[in-house]
Amino acid sequence: MTDNTPPLVLVLEDEADIARLICGALADYGFRSEHVATGRELLARARKASPDLVVVDLGLPDMDGMQVVRELQDGSPCAVLILTGRNDVTDRVLGLELGADDYLVKPFEPRELVARVRSILRRYQRAASPAPGADERSVAVFANWRFDTGRLALSRPGEPEVSVSAAEAALLLALLRRPNKILSREQLLGERDVDPFDRSIDVRISRLRRKLDDDPQQPKLIKTVYGAGYLFSAQVRWE
Repeated sequence: MTDNTPPLVLVLEDEADIARLICGALADYGFRSEHVATGRELLARARKASPDLVVVDLGLPDMDGMQVVRELQDGSPCAVLILTGRNDVTDRVLGLELGADDYLVKPFEPRELVARVRSILRRYQRAASPAPGADERSVAVFANWRFDTGRLALSRPGEPEVSVSAAEAALLLALLRRPNKILSREQLLGERDVDPFDRSIDVRISRLRRKLDDDPQQPKLIKTVYGAGYLFSAQVRWE
């Protein structure tokens, strides 16, 4: 996505009527969209088109929707909004564990879907913006770690690189941009209201802690401030 090009959203939905509804709503609000009907088609198209966001329906004819999310984040990391007809907390948490940014349960209002898409993309844009005084440098150095924002890769001396999903990268960047400051769940999620039972940030924080070898029982890097949010407790240098 460039300053002059509307964001591209790929819509993976096997029901043509729902796909038309989604693509029409996205077009009304200035988004480009493309519809694909199968998981394999989506994965192939994502490799070529580099979408800004993908809408993934979990109920697919050719493969499991969760597997699509997993392969997408492994091969063509991007923002992901899951659609599901099952109001099952386990499914939603699993989707977030695999790197999705948000989920929406069917039936849904098209305007709510557009609002979720906007919120996710705003979060990515904020995270990708240069930090004050960073001079657009793209590598963050902290606690013996290096995070290359261009390649979405974590590394530390003498060990293999650790890849992160686009969702994890956006959250990590939000924390790195404002170290040693308490950030609320609303600030980390974006501008939409946060349901008290929304576990998406908690799931992403848990994933980041595992990748950073940050003991979840006694975390030293990403600390929970109960009733307030999370705090990234490390000095950050940008290169």
